[in-house]
Amino acid sequence: MAQGMPDNILELKNIGYSYHALCGETVALKDISFGVRKGEFIAIVGASGCGKTTLLSIIAGLLQPEWGTIAVNNPDGSMNYPKVGYMLQRDQLFEWRTVYQNVILGLEISHALTPERFAYVERLLADYDLEKFKDRRPGELSGGMKQRAALIRTLALNPELLLLDEPFSALDYQTRLTVSADICKLIRKTGKTVILITHDLSEAVSLADRVIVLSYRPAVVKKEVPIRLSLQDDSLLAARKAPEFPYYFNLLWEELTDEGNKTGTETGT
Repeated sequence: MAQGMPDNILELKNIGYSYHALCGETVALKDISFGVRKGEFIAIVGASGCGKTTLLSIIAGLLQPEWGTIAVNNPDGSMNYPKVGYMLQRDQLFEWRTVYQNVILGLEISHALTPERFAYVERLLADYDLEKFKDRRPGELSGGMKQRAALIRTLALNPELLLLDEPFSALDYQTRLTVSADICKLIRKTGKTVILITHDLSEAVSLADRVIVLSYRPAVVKKEVPIRLSLQDDSLLAARKAPEFPYYFNLLWEELTDEGNKTGTETGT
């Protein structure tokens, strides 16, 4: 990985990836380029199957791009890749472990069970209103509470870059609104750099500093939309009531609708 631009902690340069099978090659990503600034909250949207999760897996280091590079820019000039936390769509909590045992699992695996880490986990449990439930089993929790526990497990290792792959998609709409608002408000307080994959345009506009729109496969960066909302407070409701909200929503909707029309034409639908 190469040295990046000064304003970005990460910079993706012409990232490409293909899936290979006996029946042929499917190009998923083509020349994906964008930067990620420290403390920025980025949302990535695009049509289903366009390669959003593939891109997130490449950023996480779970997949290697077939071409292109990810450049790193650390303040000390080192080439160390930021420590990454990856939260999936499902909570993946183990039923035979208590909530507390689940959230410290990563610390156990990485042999990082220090007094400082224990104290940090206790603080996270309090911040996310799970302190009273730490001795319960996941089956005794609501869907929203399980997602909070999964996030604490991710944050326990103190990642510098947090990757969220539709973490609220399994929740009902009302729970999703509440949980996404609470979780993202707390994440922002930590100053973490976040990349969120979502299909929910309202969620993207109300949570992100910038929205990246991917085209249909092979995906390229079709548009980058900086989000600037006039807020009465830092709540999700205030974001959705902001006068600029409809403009950004409609802009993203038009971009994705255009992609949907192209997809339908290509597939004959």
